[in-house]
Amino acid sequence: MAKKGKKQVFSKVAAVKANARERVGQPKPERVLDAEPRGSRQERKHKPTLKEILNQQD
Repeated sequence: MAKKGKKQVFSKVAAVKANARERVGQPKPERVLDAEPRGSRQERKHKPTLKEILNQQD
């Protein structure tokens, strides 16, 4: 006698996701961004102060 498998439980979330995949298609794979040191981001984010500009000229 064959074993009966586990009964499939209906999941609303899985049903909604499956419906969305049928209509729209699979989501695009995520893009990996290069890890950038925190300090370099801060430098680009802020304009140089007057004090920094004057020190660069010396």
